[in-house]
Parts: sequence; structure tokens; C-alpha cells
Amino acid sequence: MKSGADEVRDARDFLLRHRTDYKTTYAGFRWPRPQHFNFALDWMDEIARTHDKEALRIVSDSGPVVSRTFSDLSHASNRIANFLRAAGAKRGDAVLIMLGNVAPLWESMLAAMKLGVAIIPATPLLSRDDVLDRIARGGVRYVIAASEFHDRFQGSPDWRGISVGAAVPGWLALEDAALCSAQFEPDGETNANDPLLLYFTSGTTSRPKLVQQSHQSYPVGLLSTLYWLGLRRDDIHLNISSPGWAKHAWSCVFAPWLAEATVLALNHTRFNARATLDVIAREQVTSFCAPPTVWRMIVQEDLPQWQTMLRELAGAGEPLNPEIIARVEQAWGLTIRDGYGQTETSALIANTPGQKIVPGAMGRPLPGFEIELRDENGNIATEGQVSVKLRPLRPVGIMDGYRVDGTLQPLDRDVYQTGDIATVDGDGTLTYVGRADDVFKASDYRISPFELESVLIEHPAVVEAAVVPSPDPMKLAVPKAFVTLSPKYAPNAETAASILAHARKILGPFRRVRRIEFAELPKTVSGKIRRADLRKQEAEQCAKGLKSDAEWCEDDFTHSD
Repeated sequence: MKSGADEVRDARDFLLRHRTDYKTTYAGFRWPRPQHFNFALDWMDEIARTHDKEALRIVSDSGPVVSRTFSDLSHASNRIANFLRAAGAKRGDAVLIMLGNVAPLWESMLAAMKLGVAIIPATPLLSRDDVLDRIARGGVRYVIAASEFHDRFQGSPDWRGISVGAAVPGWLALEDAALCSAQFEPDGETNANDPLLLYFTSGTTSRPKLVQQSHQSYPVGLLSTLYWLGLRRDDIHLNISSPGWAKHAWSCVFAPWLAEATVLALNHTRFNARATLDVIAREQVTSFCAPPTVWRMIVQEDLPQWQTMLRELAGAGEPLNPEIIARVEQAWGLTIRDGYGQTETSALIANTPGQKIVPGAMGRPLPGFEIELRDENGNIATEGQVSVKLRPLRPVGIMDGYRVDGTLQPLDRDVYQTGDIATVDGDGTLTYVGRADDVFKASDYRISPFELESVLIEHPAVVEAAVVPSPDPMKLAVPKAFVTLSPKYAPNAETAASILAHARKILGPFRRVRRIEFAELPKTVSGKIRRADLRKQEAEQCAKGLKSDAEWCEDDFTHSD
């Protein structure tokens, strides 16, 4: 009888064998559904025993490069697991981990998995109130955090703190785990449906939800993410993501290590495009994934200056504008392959290796997922909400449900609706329209903010743009763009006129951007644009009859049409 790890390995190998053959892979892939599975014990430790190699490489602003093999991680996580067990941690407890991209982050996560302790990853960008909210709603019993963050944890005594770095009064020191045994004995097999990760969503339109993922739904479910990224065993994979978000687990933990590739991580104080490109070239990175915000900064550089070993490029987090894809393709001859998923899921839809790319499209459903678009009445449509079929057989790569007041609310319906609107063509390729809350009507026409933003970003002055409805007495609403400018351009009438003229040439009258305001865009701590804040701000300003000094309207300029 095959072990759970054997089942996962067989599915992984099927995906790798057919990595560029989408039709064969989509038709033939079947989710492994092991009864017992523990990624740290059954997968990582086995690689350490049989195919040991470099698993993790961390590049910092200063100081030497840190490297860990699979066996290094196995021994370190064993010691930390024994250390946590001695501190009282047991299966079913929850630990909040707030660390940057330092080796103890990965070692602690693997240790928690071995113990059966649920992990609540927390980005260092969280405020004190955010932290206390996560502790309360997540039922946290243990905290592992960098010592410089300890002040954010004051005022909540129902947990035990473990510091990384300097000593913190009343906290244990993780460095003392080095004194523990490098041999670890689990207290039993891990049920694949036991909770593994408790993730808070980014909260672009409302209070962050608490998502529960199991030992099966994320490690095993992220086989779809491995397939999208196109990872191989000899790859060095760099992903730009903060440790507190699901994409970090996708591309800095599970997907690369499912492929037995090397994870390369940046421990930089702040993102710097030139420094990142230097690392990509120097460290011979072969696979690179980044959110659109990062790609927009990267294309500001003269990319042909960097000679790289890159083979695969990916974008995720928000849709990637076609203009960015075109600039990278012109410079490097490589296509950024967009992918789509959520904290609640693994990668659902993507442009996969070897397939024709439709610039700006999300791609096609990934193996293991049946995707439908549902209209407002729940009927299947060519434009509607992206919906994942849960029956007759539920896909593995989807959450257990949301935790509310300490109780799991499981998914118990025919489909899971993502809240995102898309269109589908005859080839099954899906194109993103926008969040259901962000799509709006102007003169009774349906407006996709993403479509208009993609046009605006083609202008050399525009680094980022967010389109929202601006109330209008005649048309109900007109599209207004909030724009972040390149440093090369001044926020003045001349720049505004140029951007509006550019949009006017491409967009039809009913979709035309009528107003523009230069501003820094509000974002969640995960870097996603909060259009809901801009909608509210615009509605309040219009209700008061106010106009920003950095705002211009189409009527401020004369034009021939």
C-alpha cells in the first residue's frame, strides 16, 4: 500500500512529465487524497534522507548568504519541535509566527508541522491592533517573533512568547533550541484533514477573514501552483512576497519544495528593483515570481543590462497589465505567465508553460479544478463570478472553511464563489474583469476597472492606476483614475492632459476616463490596492462639492472629439 507521500509524488511526477501539455495534464490529473500526510515529516525529511541538496538560500542587504540543505532544515526543525514540546506545545495548539525572511522562519514552520501545531503566519508590517486581533481570533497559544517586534504583543497575556534575536524579558529564546535533540519522535500520524495554516485574508474590501487550510489542502493542493510555475528539481526559485501572506507559502515553501527545487529569498529592508535584478543575475535564478507592483518597478529599469539564467516568469496577487508583459518580453524574450488564486485556494487559473498566452488574460483552469462563471442569478454565463465546482468531487486545493468566533464554518455547497468577475472565450481562456465590488456602471455601461487601468499604464508617466466610479448628475457615474506617477513626470495639468488624451485615443466614449487625480494609492499590508477606500473618498468629496488640487477633469482641456 502506498504512503501518502508516495501518492503525492506520483501526482507530482505526472505534472512534471506533461508540464507543457495542458490538455493531457488537465484530462489526466487526479488529486492524491491521502488519509495521513505531514509535509515536514513525510516529504521534507524523506528528501533529506534520499536526495539531499540545497533547499534554502537567503540573500540579505548586508552579511553573507545563508544556505540550508534539506538535512539542515530537518535537524533544525527537529530541535525546535522538541523545544516547543518542552514548552508545552501540543497537537491542535496555534502558534503565530512573525519573522522576516530569516532561516528560523522556515525552521519554525516545519517544526510546527511536525508537532501538529497550527501556524498563523504574520507579516512584520502588521500594526499592534492587527496583531492582537489575530491572537484573539486565532486562539493563539504561542508566539515566535523577532525581538524587535515584541512591543506589538503587549497587552495579551494568554500566550507564551519565544524571541528570535535579542533577549525579551518573560520570553523564551529560540536559540536555546540548539541544545535540544536533533532526533524527533511524533506523537502519532498526522491526519491529512487536521488544520495546518490559519491565514487572514488581505482585506481589500472588508475586515480580514480567517481561513483554515489543512495538511492536505495546502501542501497537496499546491501541486496546481507547482504546475503553473513550471518548477523543476534543479531550479532556483525567487518569489517576492511577505512571509505573512498565502503567496509566501505557495512559492517560498510548498510549491518549490514539492518540486525539490531551491527556494531563494530576499531579506532586504525594502524592495529595490536594481538590487533584486543584481541578485537574479548573480545567484543564477531560473524561476521568478512577483506581484504586479514589483513588476511595474522592475520595468522602469533597463532590463537588457542584466544577463540572467531565467527560464520561467510569473505574476500573481492582482492581474498583470499587458503593457508590463510586453516590456519584459521585449527586453528578455520571456513571457510573464499570470496566475490566479486566493488565500482560500491554491492556484486555480493560470497561463501554463508551453501554452499560447493571451496578454492580460488569467489563463485556463488548472488541473484538478472545474471553473464556471456564474451570473447574478447563479446561472452559467460567459461573464460572471469565478466559481469553483465542489461537487461531485471536491478539489483538494481549497480551504476547509472560515473560522468565525473560534468555530469552523465549512464549505457545504455546490460551488465556491471567489468574488471576482471574469469573462471566458471559446477556447476556455478566462480574462479578469474585477472584484465584484469594484465593477461599476457608467451611463448604464458595465465598466471593468482593470481594463481601463491597463490602458492607462501604457502611458510612460503612469506607474500605477486605480479606476473608481465618480458620481455624476447626468451619467450616474463616470470613470475616474487615481494615478501614481513616474518620478520623471510632474503632477501638473500638462501630464494630466497627456494621460487623458492617451486614454481617449484607445477607449470608446462610454468607457472613457473622464477625471484623473495624482495620488499615492492606498494598499493593504499585502500590497493590494484598496479601491473601496478610493470609492468612499470620491463619493464623500463629490457630496461636499470638493475637488483636489491634484485633480483634473476632461472638461478642463479642449480636444477635437
